[in-house]
Amino acid sequence: MPEIMESSGKPFKQRKSFAVRKDEVAGIRDKFPAKVPVIVERYHKEKNLPLLDKTKFLVPQEISMSQFTTIIRNRMSLNANRAFYLIVNNKSISSMSMTLAEVYRDEKDDDGFLYMTYASQEMFGSC
Repeated sequence: MPEIMESSGKPFKQRKSFAVRKDEVAGIRDKFPAKVPVIVERYHKEKNLPLLDKTKFLVPQEISMSQFTTIIRNRMSLNANRAFYLIVNNKSISSMSMTLAEVYRDEKDDDGFLYMTYASQEMFGSC
């Protein structure tokens, strides 16, 4: 499975233990039941796209994947002709019409976070 790097050099899952991540999600879901806790990290072999200024996002569950992609694009200050992909759980590109609630229901990790990786080209088969 591809590894995701962050500015600290380690993926989010390696920076915090499972128990800490699970507790963090429980607290977030308690305070914000209508929001989805999402971790967005750059694919470790990605060289063309900038690092995001943050990894953790608390996203309203009713927004679509298309709207979330636009949010990430804006945070990276990408112009409209730059392609990039948001891969959910290191395995799939979700339908852009799905809501974050639907993606979260189907793809959330055992720790409760929804993990996404971004890359400038499709990364399937490039472990």
